[in-house]
Amino acid sequence: MKKHISLFIVLSESKALATYADGKVNVVPVSSIKVMGDNIWLIDYFMEKTSENIKKNPEISLVCWKDMMGYQLKGTATYESEGKRYKKACEWIAPIHPDRIVKGLIVFAPLEVFDIAPAKNTEEQIKGLMES
Repeated sequence: MKKHISLFIVLSESKALATYADGKVNVVPVSSIKVMGDNIWLIDYFMEKTSENIKKNPEISLVCWKDMMGYQLKGTATYESEGKRYKKACEWIAPIHPDRIVKGLIVFAPLEVFDIAPAKNTEEQIKGLMES
């Protein structure tokens, strides 16, 4: 994943995660997110339907945006509620949100990235912001 996309994902003001199972779409806002190499980690505090859907159908989509720029990522996910990555995610979140309980970790492997800006120029807009 390109560095500017990774940075934008973490710093974008708005994020939404979509799952699909049993003939129904589910979309939820996302707050705690971290890029780990080629994967994106999303923390589950209360995503009951989302976690159920991922277990049935691992294909998901994440949209991140700010003003008139953003990205949609499509790929596959796994849901973890134990193991090394889950433990590492809990350690990462503990000082940030000490009052929240981590129910699970969504490990998202993006396969496709789409620029959702009307002019398809998110990369140029990001560079412009960084130079300001």
